[in-house]
Amino acid sequence: MMKRILLAIPELLITLYQPTFAQTTTPDTTKNINLNEVTISANKTEDSKRNVAQQVQSLNAKQIADLQCQSTADVIANTGSVFVQKSQLGGGSPVIRGFEANRILLVIDGVRMNNIIYRAGHLQNIVTTDNSSLERIEVLFGPSSTMYGSDALGGVIALYTKRPGFASGDEKRNLKVNAFTRYGMINDDFTAHFDFNIGGKKLASLTSFTYNVYGDLKGGENQNPFYTGSYGERPYYVERINGVDSLVKNSDRYLQVQSGFSQYDFSQRFALKQGDHIVHGLNIQYSNSTDVPRYDRLTDPGGSGLRYAEWYYGPQMRLLGAYDFQFNNGSAMFQDVHAGINFQNIEESRHTRRFNNVHIQHRVERVNVIGFNADFKRTTNKHTLRFGLDAQYNTLESTAKEEDISNGSEEPVDTRYPDGDNTMSNAAVYFSHTWRINNNLTLTDGLRVGFISLNSTFKDTSFFHLPFTEAKQSNPVYSGSIGLIQSPSDDLKLSLLLSTGFRAPNVDDLAKVFESAPGAVIVPNSDLKPEKTITTEIGIMKIYNEKTSWENTVYYTSFIDAIVTDEFKFNGQDSIQYDGSMSKVYANQNKGEAFIYGFSSNLTSQCTDHLRMTVGINYTYGRVKTDTSNYPLDHIPPFLARMGLKYTYDKFGADFFVNYNGWKKLKDYYLSGEDNEQYATPEGMPAWFTVNLHASYKAWRLLTVQAGVDNIFDTQYRMFASGINGAGRNVFLALRFHY
Repeated sequence: MMKRILLAIPELLITLYQPTFAQTTTPDTTKNINLNEVTISANKTEDSKRNVAQQVQSLNAKQIADLQCQSTADVIANTGSVFVQKSQLGGGSPVIRGFEANRILLVIDGVRMNNIIYRAGHLQNIVTTDNSSLERIEVLFGPSSTMYGSDALGGVIALYTKRPGFASGDEKRNLKVNAFTRYGMINDDFTAHFDFNIGGKKLASLTSFTYNVYGDLKGGENQNPFYTGSYGERPYYVERINGVDSLVKNSDRYLQVQSGFSQYDFSQRFALKQGDHIVHGLNIQYSNSTDVPRYDRLTDPGGSGLRYAEWYYGPQMRLLGAYDFQFNNGSAMFQDVHAGINFQNIEESRHTRRFNNVHIQHRVERVNVIGFNADFKRTTNKHTLRFGLDAQYNTLESTAKEEDISNGSEEPVDTRYPDGDNTMSNAAVYFSHTWRINNNLTLTDGLRVGFISLNSTFKDTSFFHLPFTEAKQSNPVYSGSIGLIQSPSDDLKLSLLLSTGFRAPNVDDLAKVFESAPGAVIVPNSDLKPEKTITTEIGIMKIYNEKTSWENTVYYTSFIDAIVTDEFKFNGQDSIQYDGSMSKVYANQNKGEAFIYGFSSNLTSQCTDHLRMTVGINYTYGRVKTDTSNYPLDHIPPFLARMGLKYTYDKFGADFFVNYNGWKKLKDYYLSGEDNEQYATPEGMPAWFTVNLHASYKAWRLLTVQAGVDNIFDTQYRMFASGINGAGRNVFLALRFHY
């Protein structure tokens, strides 16, 4: 019955569009929709979506370029399927199916970006990946720990940068140059980018560089149609004048003063062919920024008007170096072999100074990560076997000092993380199997087994009288999945998937000390256990006339030993002195069970030869279970929707799309977590929508002009749990050169 209902809805929609499918003498230049679209991330090698039970969404380089987003976080948000929380312009924390940043695995070119201090909310990590250098983004929805290990509870965001291209055929060399520049009015956003490929028969090189300048972001001026009041305006800000902190009236209350920064990104990739079957690769990436203001904290009220005179992240630096080995030979025992070793160096810092206080605190974290992976694939007539192993070793150095800006003197203060040795290691083996039982039925299964260990030491306990000097854990971890895919015809796919996920606590969970909100401090808790999930997912995808697809997914997740922030007693006290004020004590704790359920529905229709329509909706609901009642789980996003129309004709293209976020009522906030009710209205976070129009024209064989308007109606809005308003009406212009 349910199947008939689900299939009847798109039938009705198709009826509405029936005239567009009438016979015509015009050549069909559109791309037909089918189930054989290739996905890379689901099985770590190329595979057809027909053989994947898991929900997957992908964007190619052209789609990324057409969106004209300022950052990779904005690209992800504009998919309409992933919610992104922001507390500053230079950040972006993805949320998939109610799982926030540290419960989502971020992978770039196969390398894990989640590390020993990867945290929930307020993340800048995805922003350090240059969206101009990407050739593909794939989002895996739901637990993916079997293939990817810890942290992949909600899913995986897999980013793939452009690869060097070899000369082929009669070519002596493969020479390609791409460059573009963009200017956006809403925050004087300026971007300059180039990438250069030169490839011979055996050796190829790709160099990429991007420079971004982001001025202070201006929010929308027009009242939100779903809310009668205003929110997020900036009436005044702090400037130090003649050695004194002074409140300065903002000449434009919609301009979010002290939100801008700049950033540059560089990457260099080499590829070397060895014979017909082996390719060696070297991948170097470097990203760095200026100081990035933590905008939400700069707006926190205090006794003198504002609590902080300064609160900024120091330059956000990420360095990655990776070597990979690829072997491909259809007649070998293992037709595909992929192995690699990688190194990452990450530095981040926090700098805070209270209003009318001459002492500024500097807290710096330096992370080093070494990783290794080896993946093997063998395909027979009916079976595809994948197995492999991976390992990582993380180190962390956490330092802190307080500087007197009046005389330059310094003295030590408490560090954010333990000030001694901090290490985290993991190693695992995995197995994945696809069995094509017959032409219509496919079984998938997988298993991962491994361990994760962590050790942190506290050298200086003078700031906090801890009952321990060491936080140490060693956890065996495992996960599995089994899926069934039925394709009764070439235009219908039914899937059922049961999968598990896990996330082992890292140093950020286990041993940090920090102020989560004014008057609230989080302290260490060494008794944490890994979080675990069990998810059941049902998918239905139907294709009509090779022109329209309708994909639906429903899921239910049991969340076991969920780590949540809740009230805690530290040395028998529920409040302690921290950073000059009495603060209520909280800690990360395993709070039994939680559940999350929801659905997504995505319709794509090639209405005419030149017009394509997309509609997507996503709903998520989550609660923590207790003996007496259930209360909201934090980071559960509101209802999301996106509708788009894409028109192409000859050299011209246009995209019209609407993004919608539903209400997040205050009763659905988790008030002890990081839902940040202090940045919401008294009624919660109002619903909102933006209307956007982009256009492009190929003015010359080598030159494309792009222009557009985002948030056409200049609506005032803010993402749920965010501490900064969304951009107002933004008019942008971009020039793209391709040779």
